[in-house]
Amino acid sequence: MNYTEIRNHKEIRALLKKGNDNLGVLGFTDHSTAHCALVAERAAEILKELGYDKDTIELAKIAGFMHDIGNAINRSHHAEYGAILAYELLKETDMPIDDRLTIVSAIGNHDEKDGVAVDAVTAALIIADKTDVRRSRVVSPKEEFDIHDRVNYAVTDADVIVDRENMTITLKLEIDESICTMYEYFEIFLGRMEMSRRAANVFGAKFKVTVNGSKVL
Repeated sequence: MNYTEIRNHKEIRALLKKGNDNLGVLGFTDHSTAHCALVAERAAEILKELGYDKDTIELAKIAGFMHDIGNAINRSHHAEYGAILAYELLKETDMPIDDRLTIVSAIGNHDEKDGVAVDAVTAALIIADKTDVRRSRVVSPKEEFDIHDRVNYAVTDADVIVDRENMTITLKLEIDESICTMYEYFEIFLGRMEMSRRAANVFGAKFKVTVNGSKVL
C-alpha cells in the first residue's frame, strides 16, 4: 500500500469528507482532502530537505493524508480516533506492522492539546499540519467570520523553508494586517507554533516564523 493508493482509497476519502462536513457545521476552516494532501506533501518535503530516506518520506505522506480521518467521529480527541481508524484500515493491507505503527503513532500525536513529536514522521506531520495557514481554508461567508476565519483569510502567502545547512525550519507568512493584527494571529496560533518548535527539536533544528519580512518567533 503506497501513498497513491491511500489517496485513492474510497473509505479514507469518505472519512475525510464526512469529517470535513462535520467541521463545516461547527464553523471550522477547511479540513478536506485538499488540506490533507497539502500536509502530506509538505511533510514529505521537510523530510526530503533534511536528508531522510524515501521509505520514511512515504510514511510521512501517508500519515499526512490520513491524519484527520478521526474528525468523522468527533472533533474532540480526533487524533486518537483517527489513529484507531487508521490501524484498522491499514491492518487490511500488505503494509509491514512497524510501518503501520509509525503512521498510527504520528496520527495519534498530531494534535496540539496532547500530542508529542515522538519521531521524525510525527515531527514532520506536526509541522506540516500546524503551518497550513491560508486564505483558501476559509469556508464561512465574510459576514460570519470569527477570529479563526479572519486570521486565515488575512494570510495572503505562506511558505515553509527548510535550511539544512543552518538547521532551521521557517514559516514565512505575508499577512494583510488590515484584516487581522499580529496579536490576533498569535492569540490563535501560538500553541500551534510552540508545538512546531518542539517538533523541530526532533531534527535538531530551530523553528522560526517571519511575518511580512520580520522575524516574530
